[in-house]
Amino acid sequence: MSISHTLLGLLEAGPRHGYDLKRAFDARFGQDRPLHYGQVYSTMSRLLKNGLVEVDGIEAGGGPERKRYAITDAGVTDVEGWLATPEKPEPYLQSVLYTKVVLALLTGRNADALLDTQRAEHLRLMRGLTRRKATGDLADQLICDHALFHLEADLRWLDLTAARLDRLASEIHT
Repeated sequence: MSISHTLLGLLEAGPRHGYDLKRAFDARFGQDRPLHYGQVYSTMSRLLKNGLVEVDGIEAGGGPERKRYAITDAGVTDVEGWLATPEKPEPYLQSVLYTKVVLALLTGRNADALLDTQRAEHLRLMRGLTRRKATGDLADQLICDHALFHLEADLRWLDLTAARLDRLASEIHT
């Protein structure tokens, strides 16, 4: 995820302080990985330097000054370009799971057990996501669906690999 583009997009609704940006980000996108305040302020500093945001006001308080940021026209253009650019699909052509299976076979370890353990971990995570989906709002349901579909694809790969283990073992040992 592009944190800078996400923060810029949040600023399109109107000027905000870094604290408010962090809260808005965490509420919409950071349930599982909230932003650190330092990450927000370093990103805003970079966006300011690049002319994508400007300081809309500074408030003095009991602590450090609070800057309120606003998106610039260049920032709006940058967000529009980012939103219009499709994300590169992740083909996973070199996965850790594949590497583990091959190394297990090369070293004489039980690749079937490795696949079974991984399958159990995927299923455990899927059960948790299914529970979360059942109690979440629409945004959370969509995020869970995305993760569940990827985990289902992984499970299909685990099953296919298990069915082909003997053949894979013979090919890597020749």
